[in-house]
Amino acid sequence: MSEPRPTRVEVEQQVQEVSAWYSEQIFQERRSGTPDAERLKVLRDRLAACIADQEALQDANEEQVAELAARYAARLKELGGQ
Repeated sequence: MSEPRPTRVEVEQQVQEVSAWYSEQIFQERRSGTPDAERLKVLRDRLAACIADQEALQDANEEQVAELAARYAARLKELGGQ
């Protein structure tokens, strides 16, 4: 029996959680005494990718939703360890 496919709403929540993590990191980096410009760029680029994925999710087919779900589940797991 295969696992149930994630819903669009579940994936939107995952993307929002990752986006919130990047936003918080950007905020903290900016507040540091000497912000790391390269880290800020990476964080902003990743946040922009989240926004693009969230927009793409609106028209995504089941396969694309599943792909985004897998990507963001892995990213959440990765970020949880940081």
